[in-house]
Amino acid sequence: MPGSVKLRSVKKFGQENDGYEFSDEGKLFSILDMLYCRFALQFRFASCREICMMIFGSICAIIHGSAQPLMLLVFGMLTDTFIEYDIELNELTDPEKVCVNNTIQWRNLTEEENLALNMTKSCGLLDIEYEMTNFAYYYVGIGAGVFILGYLQISLWITAAARQIQIIRKMYFRKVMRMEIGWFDCTSVGELNTRMSDDINKINDAIADQVGIFIQRFTTFVCGFLMGFAKGWKLTLVIVSVSPLIGVGAGLMALFVAKLTGMELQAYAKAGAVADEVLSSVRTVAAFGGEKKEVERYDRNLVSAQRWGIRKGLIMGFFTGYMWFIIFLCYALAFWYGSSLVVDTQEYSPGTLLQVFFGVLIAALSLGQASPCLEAFAAGRGAATIIFETIERKPEIDCLSEAGYKLDKVKGDLEFHNITFHYPSRPEVKILDQLNLQVKSGETTAFVGPSGAGKSTAIQLIQRFYDPKEGMVTLDGHDIRGLNIQWLRSLIGIVEQEPVLFATSIAENIRYGRPGVSNDDIVTAAKEANAYNFIMDLPQKFDTLVGEGGGQMSGGQKQRIAIARALVRNPRILLLDMATSALDNESEAVVQEALDKVRMGRTTISIAHRLSTIKNADVIVGFEHGRAVERGKHEELLDRKGVYFTLVTLQSQGDKALNQKARQGDILVFDSFYPILSLFHCICRASLHQRSRSQLSNVVPELSVAITGDGLPDDDSEEVEPAPVARILKYNAPEWPYMLFGSFGAAVNGGVNPVYALLFSQILATFSMPDPVEQRREINGICLFFVVVGLVSFFTQLLQGYAFSKSGELLTRRLRCLGFQAMLGQEIAWFDDHRNSPGALTTRLATDASQVQGATGSQIGMIVNSLTNIGVAIIISFYFSWKLTLVILCFLPFLALSGGFQAKMLTGFAKQDKEAMEAAGQISGEALNNIRTIAGLGKERNFVEMFEAQLEAPYQAALKKANVYGACYGFAQCVVFMANSASYRFGGYLVYQEGLHFSFVFRVISAIVTSGTALGRASSYTPDYAKAKISAARFFQLLDHIPKISVYSDEGDKWDHFKGDIEFIDCKFTYPSRPDIQVLNGLSVSVRPGQTLAFVGSSGCGKSTSVQLLERFYDPNSGRVLIDGRESTRANVAFLRSKIGIVSQEPILFDCSIEENIRYGDNQRHLSMDDVIAAAKKAQLHDFVMSLPEKYDTNVGSQGSQLSRGQKQRIAIARAIIRDPKILLLDEATSALDTESEKTVQEALDKAREGRTCIVIAHRLSTIQNSDIIAVMSRGYVIEKGTHDYLMSLKGAYYKLVTTGAPIS
Repeated sequence: MPGSVKLRSVKKFGQENDGYEFSDEGKLFSILDMLYCRFALQFRFASCREICMMIFGSICAIIHGSAQPLMLLVFGMLTDTFIEYDIELNELTDPEKVCVNNTIQWRNLTEEENLALNMTKSCGLLDIEYEMTNFAYYYVGIGAGVFILGYLQISLWITAAARQIQIIRKMYFRKVMRMEIGWFDCTSVGELNTRMSDDINKINDAIADQVGIFIQRFTTFVCGFLMGFAKGWKLTLVIVSVSPLIGVGAGLMALFVAKLTGMELQAYAKAGAVADEVLSSVRTVAAFGGEKKEVERYDRNLVSAQRWGIRKGLIMGFFTGYMWFIIFLCYALAFWYGSSLVVDTQEYSPGTLLQVFFGVLIAALSLGQASPCLEAFAAGRGAATIIFETIERKPEIDCLSEAGYKLDKVKGDLEFHNITFHYPSRPEVKILDQLNLQVKSGETTAFVGPSGAGKSTAIQLIQRFYDPKEGMVTLDGHDIRGLNIQWLRSLIGIVEQEPVLFATSIAENIRYGRPGVSNDDIVTAAKEANAYNFIMDLPQKFDTLVGEGGGQMSGGQKQRIAIARALVRNPRILLLDMATSALDNESEAVVQEALDKVRMGRTTISIAHRLSTIKNADVIVGFEHGRAVERGKHEELLDRKGVYFTLVTLQSQGDKALNQKARQGDILVFDSFYPILSLFHCICRASLHQRSRSQLSNVVPELSVAITGDGLPDDDSEEVEPAPVARILKYNAPEWPYMLFGSFGAAVNGGVNPVYALLFSQILATFSMPDPVEQRREINGICLFFVVVGLVSFFTQLLQGYAFSKSGELLTRRLRCLGFQAMLGQEIAWFDDHRNSPGALTTRLATDASQVQGATGSQIGMIVNSLTNIGVAIIISFYFSWKLTLVILCFLPFLALSGGFQAKMLTGFAKQDKEAMEAAGQISGEALNNIRTIAGLGKERNFVEMFEAQLEAPYQAALKKANVYGACYGFAQCVVFMANSASYRFGGYLVYQEGLHFSFVFRVISAIVTSGTALGRASSYTPDYAKAKISAARFFQLLDHIPKISVYSDEGDKWDHFKGDIEFIDCKFTYPSRPDIQVLNGLSVSVRPGQTLAFVGSSGCGKSTSVQLLERFYDPNSGRVLIDGRESTRANVAFLRSKIGIVSQEPILFDCSIEENIRYGDNQRHLSMDDVIAAAKKAQLHDFVMSLPEKYDTNVGSQGSQLSRGQKQRIAIARAIIRDPKILLLDEATSALDTESEKTVQEALDKAREGRTCIVIAHRLSTIQNSDIIAVMSRGYVIEKGTHDYLMSLKGAYYKLVTTGAPIS
């Protein structure tokens, strides 16, 4: 160990061991470490094998990089040969001169006289064709080497990266699943999903083939300079003196781009969170007609991202232009000085000048081409920092840690000692205040008290979702912080009010309770939870899929599956958080009985608002303001006349009327219909169980509509035809001026390359001129021309960069908006399809829209650039030598082919990658959304394993991609060498046989080869282009999908004097996602304007479904729904929904202020603050809001998690009231409330019902006994209807239900 070590403290249980402290030598190490980390940050997960691959790949890249400078050696010799030959020809054009004995001599002088005149130039020795053949062989040899090296370099790097990315994905997900719940309160799930997909892809881009290409180009840069110095140091120094200017430009560019990319990412993550929230609550959005509002909100969040993107483009354009400008100045300087070294002092041969100059030029160009790689590295490092920060963060409560005791014998005594607590997301609100409380083993303890008094929080502390700020929770006298978490949670079974099920079969859901449980145990648990019968009624029985979040099951069914899941654990401690509040009578009676059975011999804590559920508890504890204020049995507490007494007396008055009618023996059945009341304005409950996303509102399809593996054709495999570019451009049409100017800039930039070729060959030609004065003048002219070209290049690059980033960013934003709008316009049945889960849709918005840029925007720039480049080059070359041009053009198809081949292969991969990742994305999305349930069940490991299993496919695809992509790359690189070998050989032939001037050979070859590399560059963009077309196709598929029930269309009837007269006539209905279960079976019932209709019946009988038909979330398969005598299917959807207000059992609130949530009720008109307050007063909400620090501007948190259930419910009622609807739908609107809130809310609802047609669904009969019509439903139709008194006198199903809670036959 470096330095001395001193012991600081002994390791406590459950903490990592940080008991040692290092002295100073350690510090130095850590600083070096840190610097190393900055560089090797992205590669920290490479194993030995990957490191070997990367090293070998790098060696290949280095050798590959040195190939071009090597070629220059050959090129220099070749040039000298040509010039020598040309000078010889020039000499011999003089009729006075003749070739004698291989020396040029004056025709009419003797040999001695010629010697005296220094006539020693040789002639006739140079066989130009033979020399050129040799050079051609050199080229072919180098080309073959390049092919092999290029292949190895790319495939090794991609393979190594694929492995590491797989590890990073695993590590990240593993770490996120280990985080404590408090961390999730402060981090939005949408953001985490974005991180999982986009950011990790950015890291991939930064550690894959880009690194190999960067090393290759960097080597070329180094070798080029080395060659320059070796061959001619003077000229090299002159050129190098200018190069810091380029370096500075490149550095600044990388810096700015990384910064701006970071900002852009942040802005997109925000927009992604909005989309995620809206798509998760799509039913609420539809019910309140909030589609346009949400699209606007999403768009607002996109604006800032767009701004950053445009800035990025502008800065990149500026720096690219600046770099080209400097490079051209370099040329001018180099040729001016170099030619004087050749002509005046004769230090260099022309070939050496070219070797030095091209060596340095290629070096500089390679550095320029390496800069896009730097951009990828910078983006990757930005993303890696965030990802690795999470990977390195130590969770405060590590649920997967092995540390901690496991007790041999658990009695189950729980005790709270002086506990003070606030949620990490809201440190200013104290939830528990010096709570002291004992729960004895084997007893049932009930917690009662107003919403927000800290009852659920206490339960979460027992599960150790949070640790208290002060005080401790003990189990059998042991502080639970010292116990092993997984073991502790395995002792606890929890049943919540809103249970979360996972998107798998019923049996698997129950099996989540305990790993390795047998099928018999599952059946037993299902029987105990009274779930067995309804499960056996389903076609697939225990293998029925429950849909995302259990969305295919009714509330009662979900609840019973959740209870079975808790029972299968055989827990020592049972926590019931309002476990039966969501059930109807019949289920409740049975579930309650099941719970009573399973409570025996276990420590049970029950939170409930219905007294019947807690009357027979061993101990009842009254909570108030985060303290336990009283405890005792039912009778004792009644004598004390405290909190509990007030609750009970208030409750029994409400029940009197009913109880006299329906009393049998001394059982007060009706206790079970009233929740417990609270007398206090509750403190805001902070993040109470994040709502599960599928319970989007009342409108969960009632019957278990499972998505069966075989029942649905699996459309994931459907082929998407790539979209036509013309259509993509149509969406970019409004930006045509930008695109026009950008294309103009790009075209000018494209013309620059061939202009080089002209100038170079011109300079070469000057070297064989006989007249020195003429020579000098020519050279100066050419150098000046270089400067001009540089200036032009600067401005056009700037123009191209800005114009295309502007048009591209505007397009991306427009497409995201259109896509989001199209999603919100789909009918609700579309969202029931598992492929359209919120997670998958958000990912699609994020990635597809930005990939479409690959077909427009900067890509158009590249294409125009390459096309003008090739065009100008071909015109020049045909003009100077058509024969040679034709020979070289034979090679262009190969260049194009390698590009096209690359594109073809990559499109194939893009699709598989995407699909493979989508499967993993669904798992991670489900896991993150239901993290509390997963933590409670201790199932983090399962989800991590499932996620990791899904990563195998993308990994295999990447390996396949590596080989193909490598081969294409090698091929594309070597074609240039092959082209050179053929063309110089043929050039030699033309010069010799047809007297072509040698400078034309260079002109033609360099013009076409530079244009060929331009073609290669264009083809390197083909993968983006291909991805873009596929993404666009998927996007257009979404935009073209015509919903069966369209919100946006103006078709359909609208009428004045909307009365609210509703009639269902023989409606039959099945959910589209599960056509084999008939939910409504000939429903016929009517309600006149102003009347109240109540639906009663057991869960799954079609009550909520009928409400959804009225809202037109679905249309009936047969039969009709008449509204004011008109068919609902003919009515305008938006108009119809605007007349309906809905309050559901689990209201969905949006992550914005209370005021905005209330305003959401009416998106058609502008509402004043007075309207909002009036609605809040009617909903008994105003006083509570005024007691909050920020009043109406208080943020309600994601899915309303910062408020208690009662508070959320009242906001939802205010939201429905402000709409001033003609029809009011109440789906169990008060079931989640305690008595006091319920009374006030019930009053508010009674007031709201006046003068409106109202449809109520309730499980508590007391809330509906004064309805005008009560319809008793069973199996999808009405079995009896009438007023309460009439139905009681019939002594039929309703009577039975009221008196005994017996099943409705």
